[in-house]
Amino acid sequence: MIWALYAGMPHWPTTPIVAAVGLLAVAALERIQPFREAWLEDHQDTVTDVLHLLVNLSVIQFTAEVLAKLGDAVPDSLRLFPVESPLWLQLLLVACVLDLSLYVMHRVSHRVPWLWRFHMVHHSAERLYWMNGERRHPLHAALMAGPGLIVLLAAGAPSAVVATWFGILTVHLAFQHSNLEYRVGWLRHVVGVAEIHRWHHKREFEDAQVNFGEFFMVWDRLLGTFYDSAGRLEEAEVGLHERDYPKGYLGQLTHPMKGK
Repeated sequence: MIWALYAGMPHWPTTPIVAAVGLLAVAALERIQPFREAWLEDHQDTVTDVLHLLVNLSVIQFTAEVLAKLGDAVPDSLRLFPVESPLWLQLLLVACVLDLSLYVMHRVSHRVPWLWRFHMVHHSAERLYWMNGERRHPLHAALMAGPGLIVLLAAGAPSAVVATWFGILTVHLAFQHSNLEYRVGWLRHVVGVAEIHRWHHKREFEDAQVNFGEFFMVWDRLLGTFYDSAGRLEEAEVGLHERDYPKGYLGQLTHPMKGK
C-alpha cells in the first residue's frame, strides 16, 4: 500500500485489493498455526461477522472517501497539513491523529454507558479470529474514527494518504484480533498486536480495562493503560458477562437502542 502511495497509483481499487489479500492471508495462517484450536470452529457467529465485515468496510471506505475528498478541496491558503513533507511523514502524521482519536473514543466507550451499549457489539465475540476486527456497530465505528477524520479534513490532509492508512489499519485489525499464534517480541510495547490485545477482550474484564490502542501502544504507555499481558491469557474466556446477548446481525444492530 505504501509502495502504491509513492508510485502515485489510485488508491481505488489498489488499496482495497491489497487489504483483501492481507485479510485472506491472516485467515489462512490461522488454520496453519492457531492460538486456540477451539476458536477455529463456528460459534454461531460466522454469518454475523461476515455481515459486520462487509458493512463496516463499506461504511468506512465511503466515509473516508467523502471526508478525504473534502480535505483535498481545502484551499492552499487555509491548509494546515504539511503536504510538502515526505510521504512517510504525512502517513505517520495521519496515523497518529487517527490513532489518538480511536484510543480516546475507545477508552471513553468503556466508561460512558450509552457508548458502551454500542461498543458491546465488538466485545460480544466469544472467540477471537480475523473477522473480529470489524465486528463493530457501524455507528460506533463512525464515532471512533470521526474526531480524527474531522481534524484531518479541516487540516486538508490528502485523500490518498488517509485512504492508505485506513487500508493498513484494516489488515492490522485482522492481525490484532486473530486466532494466530505469533509473537513480535519487544514490538508488542509499540504496536497493539494480538498477544497484548486479547487480554482486553476477557469475559472477566475487571482487570482488562487496559490496552485500548488500535495500532500504536504509545497512548496506553503515556496515559497509564498499558499492561504487558503476553502469555497470560491462558484458558480465560473472552466475551461479555451477558450470555444472552444477541448473536444475529440485526439483533446486534438494534440492541444498543433498547437501553439497559
